Amino acid sequence: MAMKIYTLVAAVILCAVPVFSQDRISPDEDFWVCQITEATMFGASGISYGGGLALAYGRGASIGFKAAYLVNNIIGERIDVLELNFLLRYNFFGGSSVSGPFIQLTGGQAFFFRQKEGISIPSEWGIISAGASLGWRFPLGRLFFIEPFVRGGYPYFAGTGLAAGFHW
Repeated sequence: MAMKIYTLVAAVILCAVPVFSQDRISPDEDFWVCQITEATMFGASGISYGGGLALAYGRGASIGFKAAYLVNNIIGERIDVLELNFLLRYNFFGGSSVSGPFIQLTGGQAFFFRQKEGISIPSEWGIISAGASLGWRFPLGRLFFIEPFVRGGYPYFAGTGLAAGFHW
């Protein structure tokens, strides 16, 4: 009986296939998460500054979600913007690359908060937000990256930013 158990254990050890959580099932898979810092023009009142988070899945084309909170200090009051957008990204170098130029389309909702004595919940008003970004991903090692980008759309005119994150 003991010989059968030793034989079974030896067979399992010798025939084991190494499996690692970092291995990809398919070379076309890529999940990425990044922190965003940006400055955006929401009208003639000045530039809004802020940051957010984006996450997406896909390599040649990615689909995901982006959330950003931007603050605009104008004379006498402060207007904040919360953007909640879905994103669709296309990498110009195709699915085999995780670096290089990209175009990203975003669409969702922008909520505006006028702050006189604290945040107003619910928001003062909201509007549909849509736009496009052009950027370039620079890899920093195997997992990390940075992405400078410019964007334009509605209800904002133009913006620029920097994203830093990781992918696997």
